[in-house]
Amino acid sequence: MAYQIKIEVFEGPFDLLFHLIEKNEVDIYDIPIAEITEQYLEYISVMQMLDLEIASEFLVMAAQLLAIKARMLLPRPTALDEESPEEDYDPRDELVERLLEYKKFKAIADCLQERETFMNRVYTRPNEDEMFLHLFSEENPLEGITMENLLAALQEVLDRVAERDLAGEISRDEVTVKDKMKEIMRRLFFQSRGIAFKDLFRPGTSRVEIIVTFLALLELIRVGRIKAYQSRAFDDIMVYSREKETAEA
Repeated sequence: MAYQIKIEVFEGPFDLLFHLIEKNEVDIYDIPIAEITEQYLEYISVMQMLDLEIASEFLVMAAQLLAIKARMLLPRPTALDEESPEEDYDPRDELVERLLEYKKFKAIADCLQERETFMNRVYTRPNEDEMFLHLFSEENPLEGITMENLLAALQEVLDRVAERDLAGEISRDEVTVKDKMKEIMRRLFFQSRGIAFKDLFRPGTSRVEIIVTFLALLELIRVGRIKAYQSRAFDDIMVYSREKETAEA
């Protein structure tokens, strides 16, 4: 049977043997050793003609195939030697055993190669801890501001109404911290750029209402609904709502 040799890259002699066995569709347990050996030698001969480097293990396998082929040509034991332990010995047995072991590892390697190819097409979202730290870090709601700054700003507002209160214009308006908290959040809802601390107090506001407003402001900062920021010393203290940031997060 003519065999059209095709030069391919094989990882080793067993890889070439498997290629020849599959090409000829023969039973691995009943290898036509003469035919396979001839095709194996033909492959090596073509490599030599093309000045391709032949690994030593290919030549060793060629020698083993020739040795098996020679033993296959030897006559079987005669009837007088029926009890000889070599009666059932097949010179191909060792080769078949090694081929089966190689086939097993080749199947595992092919499976791993398929998994690698598949995983190379899978893109996962980065999941490093550092990416999520900002979600759990506690933001300072008084960035750039100390309690002394807030008290100084409060005192400035109180000073504006001191003269009126000394004249006897004491307001008895009943106002609660809860009401002021709602009012502040309502005003911040329509002021995305924030409100200056001093603008939280309308003209004519009484001292009591100023104190209550300040307490409401501190409570909103404590529960994390607003934040106060001062870009630099002596600038206005700005108050912002944090509810939009929380919703987006």
